[in-house]
Order: sequence, then structure tokens, then C-alpha cells
Amino acid sequence: MRVIETTTILVITLLALGCATQEQTSQASAFSYESDRLASAQPWTARDFQNNPNDFQFMIVGDRTGGANVQGTFQTALPQINLLQPEFVINVGDLIEGYSDQPAELNAEWNEVDSMLGELDMRFFKTPGNHDIANTTAKEVWRERYGATYYYFIYKDVLFMVLDTEYNRPAPPPDMKEKLELYNRLQVEDPAKAQAMLAEFMSDESVIAGLSSPVEFDEQQLTWIRQALAKHPDVKWTFLFMHEPCWENPSASFQSIQAMLKGRKHTMFAGHLHYYDYDNIDGVEYITMGPVGASFHKEGPGNVDHIMWVTMTDHGPQMGNIALKGLFDRKGLDPSMFGAYDRKGQ
Repeated sequence: MRVIETTTILVITLLALGCATQEQTSQASAFSYESDRLASAQPWTARDFQNNPNDFQFMIVGDRTGGANVQGTFQTALPQINLLQPEFVINVGDLIEGYSDQPAELNAEWNEVDSMLGELDMRFFKTPGNHDIANTTAKEVWRERYGATYYYFIYKDVLFMVLDTEYNRPAPPPDMKEKLELYNRLQVEDPAKAQAMLAEFMSDESVIAGLSSPVEFDEQQLTWIRQALAKHPDVKWTFLFMHEPCWENPSASFQSIQAMLKGRKHTMFAGHLHYYDYDNIDGVEYITMGPVGASFHKEGPGNVDHIMWVTMTDHGPQMGNIALKGLFDRKGLDPSMFGAYDRKGQ
């Protein structure tokens, strides 16, 4: 009996050693070269390959709506995203124009968006924005289609948290839906008048007040955040996605979220302002994404249709912004794409 046990242990040990040897051989054979011809010198640098199996890449996209441009930037961007093959994509809100109280209209908009997203080769995570869940009906439609308005997931030991910033926000103008429809129509019929209408809307005192109003989080969501963080204390990194950049004018409830995150490696992303911005507050990076098709709200270098390419490494995230105009396939630059990105005729 002891001989059988000893033989079994020996076989298991040899199998384990064989697997280890096979893995080392496999890793070593990923790169080989003509060692006889390049024995004394090689025409490449001594750096290691950037192929850590723990690393992964994902992509972040900004607002589609809030006056979605007629050139169809968002639709144009989807096959461009496929060119880069991220492991998944996540947005920061505003995929539909919304502001309707008719479920049929809202579902029709979401059907259109989901049909577009079906072109992607990879998973797409949604974040609710003010256009997506503008009223009680819109929130009900969201929950019926997509479940909760805030949620988290873990991917390769990284915690991704999607927050709902649309709790108890200032009421939009009563004719918001009609204004959006008029603006979108004028983009086709009279672009100059559309721009004038947008400038007038953005200078409205109620709109300015709404944009600068602190974002509050109810106790239910705060409790959920606290529990999620407590459940995953040792993840490699934590990313938080929300629609409105709450750090611009932090409320007491948002400051409590910041306190929960103190000492934890994390980064926050938002959208809403249709203008790219970067902040580093107490060593934490806060990034406001520019749009992917939504109307530009102010002049400046942050006016750019772009995507963010994130590589998660053992040392933290590496982030690179890619202007969509600069991304084209192997066939070469297609000048017809300029219409989707040169919105001022530049």
C-alpha cells in the first residue's frame, strides 16, 4: 500500500514539474531570434516586452447626446473602437436625448442605441446621465431594461463602480424635449441658428445654476458605496464612473464618498460638460470626458471628440486620449470622416 502511495506522489510531482517546465518553455518561446547571426549584438533595445498577463485594456467614451450632432460622430466612432479591440468599453452617461415622459418614445431611443452598440465586438457598460433618466418615467424604463442605476463589477482584481448622480437634481426647463428637437432639426436646416440657440440656452441663468448645483447622493446609495468598498478592500485599483463631475462643486454627500475612498488607490471619471478637463486633487485624478457626438458647450482645447484608452498595470492605470479624427483603419485616411469631427469647418 505504501509503495502505491509513494508511486502516486512521484507521478503527481513529475506532472507538476512537467507543467511548470512547459509553462517556462511556452513563455520563453514567445520570442526567438537568429542567435547565430546576432550573437554579439542585436538591433533592438534591452527593454522587456510589455506583456504582463495581469495587465488589461479598456476604453472610456463620453456623451453622445445633449444635442447629438447630425454628422453621426457616435456611430462613426463604433467601428473605430473595434479597430483597437479593448477588452470592454464604459461610458459616462447620456446615450439618448430623453426628456420624454412617454415610455414608447424612450424605448424607441434605447432600441436605436442598443442597435448601434450591437456593432461593437466587446461588452459595453452604461452609466446613467441626465438625458437617460431625466424623470420618473425614464428611470422606470432604465430599470426595466438595464436593472439598477448604480452598480459595480470586478475585473482582474480591479473594482469598477458606476454611480447615479441624478438623484434629486434641479428640474429641467418644462419645454426641454421640444428645445432639443428644435435644436437637432436646426442642425440640418440652419446650422448657424442652431449654434445661436445653443449659446442662448447655455447662457440661461437656470441652466448655469443647474450645472453648478452640487450633486447630492441619498443615504441608500451612500450605504451601498460603503458596503461595496468594505467588501473589496484589497483590490488593485478602484475606478468610479458618474455622469456629473461632482468634484467641481462638492456636496457634503460627495465629500463623504471621498472620505470613504481615502487611502485607497482610485480614479474618478465623469462627463456632462461636453468638454475635456483634468484635475488632480490631493493626489487623486479626476477626469471629465469630452463628448463623442454631443454638442460642444464652450470654446477651448477641451472641445474634442475623443476616446480614452486605459491600460491597467500593476503600478496603476496608464491613460491616453485619442482624438477620433486621428484614428483610421488599414486602408488609410478617409476624408469623408472629417465631417463627423470638424464641426466648425476647420
